Amino acid sequence: MSASGGTKAIVAALSANLAIAVAKFVAFLFSGSSSMLAESVHSVADSGNQGLLLLGGKRAKRQATPEHPFGYGRERYIYAFLVSIVLFSVGGMFAIYEGYEKIKNPHEIKAWYWPVGVLVFAIIAEGYSFRTAIVESNQTRGKLSWTEFIRRAKAPELPVVLLEDFGALVGLVLALGGVGLALGTGNGVWDGIGTLCIGVLLIAIAIVLAAETKSLLLGESAGVEDVEKIKASVVDGDTVTRIIHMRTLHLGPEELLVAAKIAVRHDESAAEIADAINAAEARIRAAVPIARVIYLEPDIYNERAAAAGTNPGKNPDAPATPDASATPDAPGGTGTGSGTAPGAGASSETGASSPSPAASDASAPRDDSGH
Repeated sequence: MSASGGTKAIVAALSANLAIAVAKFVAFLFSGSSSMLAESVHSVADSGNQGLLLLGGKRAKRQATPEHPFGYGRERYIYAFLVSIVLFSVGGMFAIYEGYEKIKNPHEIKAWYWPVGVLVFAIIAEGYSFRTAIVESNQTRGKLSWTEFIRRAKAPELPVVLLEDFGALVGLVLALGGVGLALGTGNGVWDGIGTLCIGVLLIAIAIVLAAETKSLLLGESAGVEDVEKIKASVVDGDTVTRIIHMRTLHLGPEELLVAAKIAVRHDESAAEIADAINAAEARIRAAVPIARVIYLEPDIYNERAAAAGTNPGKNPDAPATPDASATPDAPGGTGTGSGTAPGAGASSETGASSPSPAASDASAPRDDSGH
């Protein structure tokens, strides 16, 4: 699944929220409705959130530096996490406070046509923004359900806008219900209850966003489909016979790091191994274009060392019960979780690579780790 920043969806949401925020504030001034005040602050917070997403997208495009050699792609995750904090504090907590105050000290809603008219206008505007976000998301969602898309998306902007717009639409319906019940019963408590419900909704959405963006900030691997494509691309069955172990990591939504220890034939020369590594890198980039930083280390496959897995205290020379990491995969390799940490035998960030010392004499004796 390719990553997309969803700039069109962000701009549509920003335009809608700015217009809605002004209209809601005017309605609050004329009616005194606490639901309208909570919704006004919600729209202002959403506008700020879209600004943060646009800023994060711009800053993430900066070139890599010696201090940040892998670039600034993850800055998009940082700003998306800030969005969840703003939504929680400015949107949710303020709405809960305002709802509590209105329930404690209810008052009659004046000029009812202002809040009702503005809420209807806001529902139409937010509906347009939500539709834009859905159209943009469908271009990358594929066959995933909406829940799976929000959980698996590597670009944070579209899930953020989707959840914000969904929360805004539900919040508007709650506000309209609170105002309607307050007008119908003459009891302003209903307006406060509607405001309180809006606050709970916003906090719930903020928690979901925080959990998802936290996972992205910690570093997520490539999706299952991309991992399978990479595994199938590395092995050529000639010089590269299998993947001993592999790790993938998203450096940003549209930049993937691939590190793998690959098994080569013991009688190959350094030049042949270097050529095989270059060819493997080219195949990986053709299969998964966002794989821009690739490290491949050649080695001789040792079944006893593979059986030791990732446990450094396990002696590969001692009898061991082979596990999943000791059993060869199909031509795709042994998976993504076995073996020791990848070394730097051969690497590429631009498509060029050079053989490691291990590759210069593939038949040299290995150390006691089995490699």
